[in-house]
Amino acid sequence: MSVSPLARTAWLIVALLMPVALLNYLDRQMLASMKYSVMADLPTIGSDANWGFMLGQFKWVYAFLSPIGGYIADRFSRRLTICGSLFVWSAVTYWTGHVTTYNELLMTRSLMGISEAFYIPAALALIADYHTGGTRSRAIGLHQMAIYLGVITGGFSGYVADDPNLGWRFAFTVCGVVGMIYTVPLVFLLRDAPRSETAGASVKVSPARAVVELLGNVSFLLLVLYFTLPAMAGWVVRDWMPAILKEQFGIGQGQAGVAATLYWQVAAIVGAIIGGFLADRWMRRNNRGRIYISAIGMAMIVPAIFGVGNAGTLTVAVLFLILFGLGWGFFDCNNMPILCQIVRSDLRATGYGIMNLVSISCGGLADWGFGALQDREVPLAVIFGIFAALAGVSALLVLFIRPRPELLQESAS
Repeated sequence: MSVSPLARTAWLIVALLMPVALLNYLDRQMLASMKYSVMADLPTIGSDANWGFMLGQFKWVYAFLSPIGGYIADRFSRRLTICGSLFVWSAVTYWTGHVTTYNELLMTRSLMGISEAFYIPAALALIADYHTGGTRSRAIGLHQMAIYLGVITGGFSGYVADDPNLGWRFAFTVCGVVGMIYTVPLVFLLRDAPRSETAGASVKVSPARAVVELLGNVSFLLLVLYFTLPAMAGWVVRDWMPAILKEQFGIGQGQAGVAATLYWQVAAIVGAIIGGFLADRWMRRNNRGRIYISAIGMAMIVPAIFGVGNAGTLTVAVLFLILFGLGWGFFDCNNMPILCQIVRSDLRATGYGIMNLVSISCGGLADWGFGALQDREVPLAVIFGIFAALAGVSALLVLFIRPRPELLQESAS
């Protein structure tokens, strides 16, 4: 069976974006895995609360600018938005390897938030533009797999930080240079989808009208909440788990970074593959197939979060992290496909940007709050119990989302 040129281009777009997605999360994750090395080298950081505020600072800037990045991608060029974002955040990554004070680190994380905010909404919308139905969840799942690989690679950066011949600064310098170099071929190879493949792309909508239309969509508001509540735990797992495992079980920074990222991210890759396949397949029989697969993933996340907070051994903690990863893969590969069922194509990047705004703002508060609670010695079981309850509410919310009939043909075809 022959493959059409558009179908080949659709998968080429995914392949070109996967290295960008990997770098996007690698550049974020490294700092979490290198916490002790960075704090030792920059004594002006001072406390866990300051560290948590720095992690939150990135997220608040990122969150605030995500809708703007999404709107620019919807109105102008997804391709140029992606390439510009990659180059700028890679330059900032390089600079991060040369900071000397806590205030400089805050500055670089803020600039990182500005530049990275433009990538994810544009990239997922571009993939959805090309994958107009039967392969959408799988295509998004492959892109998300690259994100998980970035987190895994970032988990190993603790070993780089511990190596006296390399160090944490070396890792940031190298990643920054690689990202800037990759921008060059990407700008020539990446292509925006033909207008005929993105219905409504020629309609010009003002920012205010776009926001009003999205916020007047009840299903979109439910998706925003569904996207946000479990993400609070997700960000704490990404940003704090290396430090949690090191302190709880008395292991080295390198081992803690790997244990906190490798196993659950591999599980998330498996979850994204299986979840994407099952969602695309279920959509052939039921227009709520992606919603149901995502809800199943959330049903796995709830006990996993509770279990991580109550684990008595490293092995038990890792097993619950694996369950968390499987559920996260089911959840993560279907958020944009579900958005495509309730929001028209020329508002998708903007819509995802708003989802990021709410979700990551709350994630930043969770990072900051977790650091403050750690300083006050609040038990992990209590903190993660709250996160598990929020995820449980989220699992119910997604079931109330109603796909729009006029968008179903594209989403299931």
